[in-house]
Amino acid sequence: MNYNSIKNKTFSENPAVKAEYDQLGPQYEAIRAAIASRKSAGLTQKQLAEKMGTAQANISRFENGNANPSLDFLQKMASCMGKTLHVSFE
Repeated sequence: MNYNSIKNKTFSENPAVKAEYDQLGPQYEAIRAAIASRKSAGLTQKQLAEKMGTAQANISRFENGNANPSLDFLQKMASCMGKTLHVSFE
């Protein structure tokens, strides 16, 4: 069995797991985008943290999904990577 077949089997057997997975989707999408942006900017977590004036552990917690960052934190992160933060409601 591969990951997708296990995931689909779990979702079909337990709709609550699928609902939680779907609810976390936007959070993980933001994390993936931030990691990709950091890497494309050629920055390590430590370098980004130094530019932001924060601890490397804060970047790590965010990238591992163990933090709920403020919009100010995300805006500062984007700016330090030479990016613009966009938030939308669709």
